[in-house]
Amino acid sequence: MQIEPLIRFYHELSQDKIDRFADFYAEDAWFKDPFNEVRGLAAIQRIFSHMFKQVDEPRFVVTEQIVDAKGAMLVWVFYYRVRLWGKGKVQAMHGVSHLRFAADGKVNYHRDYWDTAEELYMKMPGLGLLMRGLRRAISA
Repeated sequence: MQIEPLIRFYHELSQDKIDRFADFYAEDAWFKDPFNEVRGLAAIQRIFSHMFKQVDEPRFVVTEQIVDAKGAMLVWVFYYRVRLWGKGKVQAMHGVSHLRFAADGKVNYHRDYWDTAEELYMKMPGLGLLMRGLRRAISA
């Protein structure tokens, strides 16, 4: 698979481009992140559609890539504004996607790794205060 078109797709992802997942993902692709585990293109598209309902100004920036014929590791930063917290500052979440490709070059395996405690919970009002206190209490 040529990885650059997929990276460009993620950089330019918007609500009206969700249907373009079919250009890059196999019909029976598997996807997992800290909150979801689904199989199938339609289910993956629902996850990303849901993202646009939950946050404002979502944007992925791939900062590093390791690619071979069978798959890729993409290091990324996801920028967003949380609707529930008002129009506050832009948040950044750091993560990695492990991708595997089917024989036709489409993604058939997509596993996202990111630290929910540091990248999400510690930034939340209320819960963040508790998480930061817990972190201070148990750190060396």
